[in-house]
Amino acid sequence: VTITTRLLVSHLSGIRHYEKDITKVKEEKEKANRSFKLTKPCQDKEQKEKECKGTEKTNWVTPRKEHEGEVKSQNSKPGRRDKEFEQEEYYLKEKFESVIESLKIFKNDPLFFKPGDQFLYSTYGFTLLSAVVERVSGQKFTDYMLKMFRDLDMLSTVLDDNEAMIYNRARCYVYNKKGRLVNAPYVDNSYKWAGGGFLSSVGDLLKFGNALLYSYQAGQIKNTNGKLLPGYLKPDTVAMMWTPVPKTEVSWDRDGKYAMAWAVVEKKQQCGCCRQQRHYASHTGGAVGASSVLLILPEELDSETIDTGLVAPPRGVIVSIICNMQSVSLNSTALKIAREFDKEKWAQ
Repeated sequence: VTITTRLLVSHLSGIRHYEKDITKVKEEKEKANRSFKLTKPCQDKEQKEKECKGTEKTNWVTPRKEHEGEVKSQNSKPGRRDKEFEQEEYYLKEKFESVIESLKIFKNDPLFFKPGDQFLYSTYGFTLLSAVVERVSGQKFTDYMLKMFRDLDMLSTVLDDNEAMIYNRARCYVYNKKGRLVNAPYVDNSYKWAGGGFLSSVGDLLKFGNALLYSYQAGQIKNTNGKLLPGYLKPDTVAMMWTPVPKTEVSWDRDGKYAMAWAVVEKKQQCGCCRQQRHYASHTGGAVGASSVLLILPEELDSETIDTGLVAPPRGVIVSIICNMQSVSLNSTALKIAREFDKEKWAQ
C-alpha cells in the first residue's frame, strides 16, 4: 500500500489510534452510527420548531457530541471515565529521545484498512507525519516547531517537558472513580509531540488562529497597493487545509467534515428561509488532565471590501478555550461564543 502525507493529515491512513483491537473499533463506530440515527429525527424536529419561531436569523448546527481531539468525550460527569482514557498508551512514562524512536510503538502493527478507504482518527498518524517533517526539514521536529512558534510570536508555546521549569505551568486534574477531583497522573508525552505534546496559552492560540485567518483572507483582498504584508502561509494552502476531504467524518458536528488537521463546516443553505450554515474551522484537544478548543469563524467579505481593499485581514472571530481538567466538552461552548460576537458585530 501507499500512505501519503495527505492521507495522514486527514486521518485516512489506516494507522491505528490507541485501541489495538480493530473489532472493538468497529463496534464503537457501529454504536455511534446507531445512536446518531436515533437522535437525528429528534434534533431535526427541534431545529424546525426553532426556525418556525424565528428565534434567530441564522441558526447554527447544534453539535451532537464532542471529539476533543484525541478524545471522543461522551460526557464530563464526575466519576465517569471515557473509554478512550482506559487505553494504556495514554499513560506512557517512557521518555523518547526522538520522533523516529517513538515510531517503534506502532510501526509493526497491521493497518486497520487500506489507506484512503476509511476515516479513523489517529494520533500515531501524526507521529509518522512529524517524522516526515523531520526528514524533509533536516532538523528535529521539536526544533522546527519551536522556530515556527517564535516566528508567530507564540512565546508561551513550549514542549510539555516534565523536567523543564516552565513559568506558569498549570496543574492538571481528573475525576477519579469515586467522582472526586484529583491530580492527573504523571505521563510523558514525548511519544506524540505532534498529536498532543505542546503546552500553550489562550493568547498564543489566538495568535495562531489569526495568523491562519490572515493567510486565508490576504489573497482575497485586492488593490492594497503593496501595503498588505503576505500571510505566513499561502492563501491556497489554508484554503486547501479547510476544504472537506471525502470519506471523512467529524464526531462533534453532523454537518462537519474533516479536512487537513481541521474540522470544517461549509457555508450552506438549501432553501429560502431555511437554516444557514456559516463556514468555520475548529479542532478540539484532549489529554490526560486537560481539554481545549480553537475555533475560527472567518468574516464573509463582500465584493466592495475585496475590490477596494478598505479593510485589512484578519476579519472574523477566533475563540480559544483551555481547561486544565480532563474530558470537558468545549466545542459547543466555543461555537456559542463565536456566534455571540458575530451577532454583536452585525448589530453595530
